[in-house]
Amino acid sequence: MPRRATKRGDERTPLSRDCDVLICGASFAGLAVARELASAGADVLIVDRYEIGERQTSACGIPTTWLTALGLQDSLRQTFGELVLHTPHTTVRYDLPWTFSTFDYRSLCRLLAAQGTFTFETATVTGRSAGADRQASSPGGDGRSAGVDRQASSPGGHRGAGSGVHVVNTDRGAIRAPLVVDALGWRRVLGSGENVQPPDALLSRGLEVHPPGGGQDLEIWIDRSYVPAGYGWSFPAGDEVRIGVGSFDPRFHVKEPTVRLATDLSADPVRYQGNWIPHALRPATDDGVFFVGDSAGHCLPLTAEGIRTALYFGLACGRELARVIAGEQSRAQALARYHEFSASHAVPFRLMLRVQRLVPRVAPRLLAPAVGAMGAKRFVDWSFGHYLNVAHPSFAAADGAPANAGARAALAAA
Repeated sequence: MPRRATKRGDERTPLSRDCDVLICGASFAGLAVARELASAGADVLIVDRYEIGERQTSACGIPTTWLTALGLQDSLRQTFGELVLHTPHTTVRYDLPWTFSTFDYRSLCRLLAAQGTFTFETATVTGRSAGADRQASSPGGDGRSAGVDRQASSPGGHRGAGSGVHVVNTDRGAIRAPLVVDALGWRRVLGSGENVQPPDALLSRGLEVHPPGGGQDLEIWIDRSYVPAGYGWSFPAGDEVRIGVGSFDPRFHVKEPTVRLATDLSADPVRYQGNWIPHALRPATDDGVFFVGDSAGHCLPLTAEGIRTALYFGLACGRELARVIAGEQSRAQALARYHEFSASHAVPFRLMLRVQRLVPRVAPRLLAPAVGAMGAKRFVDWSFGHYLNVAHPSFAAADGAPANAGARAALAAA
């Protein structure tokens, strides 16, 4: 179980320490990395500015099989076998080939955290110090390098591994580790070079409200009266409904249409939450650091589904790190393998981004018959089957197999 070593406010203590693996970010991706290191025997530290499970930033929906594959089904709120799609001229029900569920964020994070073995600290990561200058000690603490290279370079189009130990700065002090994971979200805090900010970055803007209530339908609106490029949604989750609007154009503000959609559904616009949502894949390694989840652009374009991909790539990253800890590969090799694994998914990400850009250009009078035609059972099964295969839940059961081999096995079994 994670151990929390600090308190907030005046009781916050200085933080300056070494560890074997530093995971920055304690949401889906970071916790998935930690899960794969549970039996590695490493000193794993997770830092986040919030408590684990404290700050929900999404509608918290996922293919149900991902919850069961990771043993997280106790967080489940509601399950749906159909998707209801609304346009200005038609409403179509899609009979899904797999079910989709909403879940409780705090419960899921705590269940996932319980599968890891790590220390947790509340701290805000501010960046990295350049020129870390000492050799990495082994994860076992015996002074050997344990496969963590000091000046290793790696193929695949990403930057080299750099010095043996990274120095990560926080608002409470510096943390030193040879293996560092950035799971901090779209800001990509530990990346090298200038980070493009909204509205110029490839980001979508999302906002939702959580009024009390209920419902039986998982609903999507493709309606330009709410958002010129994007969609609205209503996801029932037990005793609440998650209603929101996402815009593919970050310059388009979504508060007013979110309030209007909630009002149209006779729901109170209360309990707001919002976030920026990446919609383009980014390099998964940079200057010796591993990136997972939104910091690597692992959120799927078009649908903005990022939870299962955060888990999926987090598992892959964690498995590569576990092999470094075990001395089975060097850090440079892990960087290369994980970079290649993430980049191998570029085709579906690119295709969905093209569709994301195409949909707003389709005339409303043509959108209705197109949506209706896509509701044919054979097409739904085919398209949603391929969609699930982008990050298939069988990957969760790969039992620590190398990432690329695990991905091939998952796709072969689908």
